[in-house]
Amino acid sequence: MFTRLITAAVVATFAMPAMAQDQSVEKQLFDALGMSDIIEIMREEGIVYGRQIGDDLLGGMVGTEWMAVVETIYDVEMMKTVVAAQMHAELEGADVQAMLDFFSTDRGVRIIALEVLARRALLDDAVEEASKEAAAMASVDETPRFLQVQRFVEANDLIETNVVGAMNSNFAFYMGLMDGGALDGDITEQQILTDVWSQEAEIRENTSEWVYSFSLMAYQPLSDFDLDAYVAFSESDAGQDLNSALFGAFDGLFDDISFALGAASSVYMTGQEL
Repeated sequence: MFTRLITAAVVATFAMPAMAQDQSVEKQLFDALGMSDIIEIMREEGIVYGRQIGDDLLGGMVGTEWMAVVETIYDVEMMKTVVAAQMHAELEGADVQAMLDFFSTDRGVRIIALEVLARRALLDDAVEEASKEAAAMASVDETPRFLQVQRFVEANDLIETNVVGAMNSNFAFYMGLMDGGALDGDITEQQILTDVWSQEAEIRENTSEWVYSFSLMAYQPLSDFDLDAYVAFSESDAGQDLNSALFGAFDGLFDDISFALGAASSVYMTGQEL
């Protein structure tokens, strides 16, 4: 599951022709959002997921050859290029300057740093487990900080949108398996869709657990005032447009990656030659 809790840092604008300035602002926004760092972390998460596929689906018999395929699929420069282009398209007509204005403060710089730091820390299984336990306790106690984070999660629709994204990625993976001939010929696309939907409750539970553990960990150092300001921005038109653009930028990428993983898995499952 990939969450798009990404924000921006300081940017600069320059006097230049309108079209060139628009392009510069889009590039500045991509850089300010810390997208390169986040995508590199997502690639690391993807490599771990690919290793799990090798162990669970392919019987752990593929070793370094399979991992080389996974690393090729999660090509970080390709991922950055795709996300940058799609993000540019998704932000057409949006008030990008308002986004930059919000994140050009010290608060914005700190937020992006905390998000990247937390995302990277959660690559460690022990840190992730401790973060989930802390979030579970905060949820049961309904601490003031938990309620603040809950507002943030709801403002950005982080649970529902991530659940839909995860289910679409799972469907794409199955379609990759089907396209590669790894599934029984009697299995239909509708049956695959039904199977994916049967996973919805588990996906929702895992998504909620991850989103809250990440958010509570990332924003713990923020003051109530700063977090309230972040929530208010998220609820604004600019914040909503940014959130929508980020999800839109990643959804297509990860559907394509999931399909490629399914298709690659089918090669090993059917004994085809690479």
